[in-house]
Amino acid sequence: MATVRSGDKMALMVVDVQAGVMQECANAAQTIANVARTVERARAAQVPVIWVQHESDELKRDSDAWQWVPALVPAAGEARVYKQFNSSFEQTNTDELLEQAGVSHIVLAGAQSNWCIRATAYGALERGYDLTLVKDAHTTSDLDLGNGTRIDAATIVRDLNVTMKWLQYPGRRNAVAAAEEVVFGGTGGNG
Repeated sequence: MATVRSGDKMALMVVDVQAGVMQECANAAQTIANVARTVERARAAQVPVIWVQHESDELKRDSDAWQWVPALVPAAGEARVYKQFNSSFEQTNTDELLEQAGVSHIVLAGAQSNWCIRATAYGALERGYDLTLVKDAHTTSDLDLGNGTRIDAATIVRDLNVTMKWLQYPGRRNAVAAAEEVVFGGTGGNG
């Protein structure tokens, strides 16, 4: 039986828009600007913003690569989550933060589309959250499959946008919306 959240609030999750991640991503400047605009709109609507930062051998905590890009600065009091796996839910306090805030709908933006954004989106839906993926506020880098095959970043981004538009889970709503189209407030969102 599927879990469906009982809260009635939204939250924006900004995932891994860190200096070391974004330096390799396609369309990074525009994506960062769209994430920043989404953060601005969420704050104006008094929707909580949750900042998720990845740690790994390449992104050591407190290193320059681990820091947020300069255009994005968490405000005082905004929640931070530190993760070591692709999903923002695995071995973190994300669920607890969302539950305490009465959140049932997550708006998702960040990097990288094919790894942490995809894993977080599925993790949210599997845990009963409604989800809106900000279709112009996530990115990744080209993927070299090592056999002469390369998947360009734009294809990966487009694939996730299509998937999140048409994917269905019982009792949940998921959608995609551009940064300027996201409807913040209540549970209405863009489902």
